Amino acid sequence: MIGFGDGLFWPFAFAFTGVMAIVAIIVIIFWIWMLVDCAKRKFRNNVEKIVWIVVVVLSSWFGALVYFVVIHSLNPTGLAKKS
Repeated sequence: MIGFGDGLFWPFAFAFTGVMAIVAIIVIIFWIWMLVDCAKRKFRNNVEKIVWIVVVVLSSWFGALVYFVVIHSLNPTGLAKKS
C-alpha cells in the first residue's frame, strides 16, 4: 500500500504548489491589466471611471473579471459618447 511514508507524496505536493503559484501570478497579472485598462479607458464621466476603479481594487480578481466581461469585452472602444 502506498502512503505518505513512501516518499511519493512530496513530488505531488511540490507540483501542486508550483501550479498554484503560477495560477496566482496569472491572476495578479490579469488584475493589474484590468486596473490599468480601467484607468486609461475613456468613460462617459469621471465618476463612472472612479466607481469601476474602486470595484476592481476592492473586489480583487472577481471585480477584474466582472470589469473584463462587462466593459472590456463588450465595449472594446470604451463608453465615451460618440461625437
